[in-house]
Amino acid sequence: MLRPLTKQIFLLAAALSFAFVNIQSQTPKKESYLRFLDSAVGMTAEQAVAFALGNNAELSALRKEAEAGEELIRQAKLRANPTLQLSGTKQMNGDDNSFMIEGGIPLELAGRRGARIRIAEAESDIRKLAVAERERQLAAEVRIKFGEAIAAILKLKFTEEMLSAAEENYNLVSARVDEGRRPPLEKNIEAVELNRIRASRETAESEAEIKLLELKNLIGMPPENALRLSGDLGVSVSALPDRETLIRIALERRPDLKGARALEKLAAARVNQARVEGRIDADVMLGYQKMLTRFPLSGIDAAGMMMPIEMRANTFTFGVRLTLPVRNANQGMIAAAILEEEAAANRREFGELSVRGEVTAAAVRYEAARRAAEIFRVGVREQSASNLNVIRQTYEIGTANLLDYIAELRRYIETEINFIDAQLDAYRARAELVRATNAPELLQK
Repeated sequence: MLRPLTKQIFLLAAALSFAFVNIQSQTPKKESYLRFLDSAVGMTAEQAVAFALGNNAELSALRKEAEAGEELIRQAKLRANPTLQLSGTKQMNGDDNSFMIEGGIPLELAGRRGARIRIAEAESDIRKLAVAERERQLAAEVRIKFGEAIAAILKLKFTEEMLSAAEENYNLVSARVDEGRRPPLEKNIEAVELNRIRASRETAESEAEIKLLELKNLIGMPPENALRLSGDLGVSVSALPDRETLIRIALERRPDLKGARALEKLAAARVNQARVEGRIDADVMLGYQKMLTRFPLSGIDAAGMMMPIEMRANTFTFGVRLTLPVRNANQGMIAAAILEEEAAANRREFGELSVRGEVTAAAVRYEAARRAAEIFRVGVREQSASNLNVIRQTYEIGTANLLDYIAELRRYIETEINFIDAQLDAYRARAELVRATNAPELLQK
């Protein structure tokens, strides 16, 4: 009667008999991760951020709009154009005629020009802060995408290392089977495990390539351009400032909050403009008039000659034209502008509250992710490697079977992949914290 373990081995052999493939016919690509990673000349996270800030089309458009805002300030500072009116009269069936030229100079009373300039300056500030906000968001997105690409490359590298080890194991087991020291089933089991790792390597390679393409798209690089990265998922181990300090830094530095304050300032400027536009205004008017009037009579000039009687007149005119806010004193515009100012203040207060929550959550997430990565590194990863080494040694001396070793190998692979994910979580959480506080390192070039 066969022992239970022997029965299991025969059943497993039957299941593997048609899943087995010819290992020798496959020539795997080795160290393909080197196509994506180059510690010497690869692009670092800082270089990726600098490249994105210089090549992102959306950011370029925002910068153009900010430049347009400067031109609008220049336009707002210009004074109103004078007016010029030309007119004349001609008597029908007669010789009487006149010609008049009149000009007007707008005075822009009640601070109209100053109100216009303040609005243009506030709008320009908002455009500039929109550029800074997009730079903040883009830099954080690039750093996070860079970390995801590095994580995918590290997974590919580890998978290829496991593939190399699996090939050595397969060759070793094959030799022992050929020598009759191991049952043929173990060769089949190793073949399945080797092909499973090969399939994982293909998946890991495609994932690394996809993440790299996503990074290229984000930084504005054509997809056909070659790109290699340089870096790791290490994060700073220095202690963070306390929460209140982080919140204070964010409230001072965040361009979106500065933008909310600028919107509040713009709303106040519009209230002021609505009020001054509802006040009296005036134009200074200056003119010259020339008239010729002929009478149906004749007179004698100094030489005794008969001459028609006519009158010529040259007249200088002046005056002031007033715009009186009798019917329309801009009451509706003033009321609407005041409501918009209150709305802008509410948005700013809500933004400050949101930033407080965002910074606090980012700090909690980062601290937890960093602790988890450290626990993985010290308490899980090292112990898993030690366990695998022990199981391998016991298998080699014959006290453990191949299935035990493969099960432990899979646990070790899962642990390493989870460790890379834990590192990525800490890296991503750090980038989110830097984004939340708008720390200077975010835009470091």
